[in-house]
Amino acid sequence: MSAAAYDAVVERRETKRVDYGIALLRVSLGVALLAHGLVLKLLTFGLPGTAGFFESIGFPGWTAYPVFALETLGGLALIAGIGTRWVSLALLPVLIGALTVHTGNGWVFSNTGGGWEYPLYLIVLAIAQAILGAGALSLDRRLGLEPVPAR
Repeated sequence: MSAAAYDAVVERRETKRVDYGIALLRVSLGVALLAHGLVLKLLTFGLPGTAGFFESIGFPGWTAYPVFALETLGGLALIAGIGTRWVSLALLPVLIGALTVHTGNGWVFSNTGGGWEYPLYLIVLAIAQAILGAGALSLDRRLGLEPVPAR
């Protein structure tokens, strides 16, 4: 095998690894958001309970409902890989709101009231996802909304 052919094979493998790494980022971010929306806000505390919590921290209670919807639907969209860049950007206000809630609680999320490193981490992941796109195994690719990397 020539050096050029070998380099092409290595480049294709690396492109594929990066593409699957981006997909792993997308799915894990989607699962985290789905867990916070569906499991925590709806199934654990209930939407009225979540609205009460929002009121207790200074947000209007009604904002619990769109936050629940954005986290749940955004999480599902990310898992499926549909509208990945836009969904990631649309979730930033929710994630920034979560960061403001936890800022005064210290660094570690296990602190009373939860610290701020986890919400900040989710913000960084959402920005990275918006930059990187959907990656492998996404509806964005299947529908031709995102180009397939050269292989």
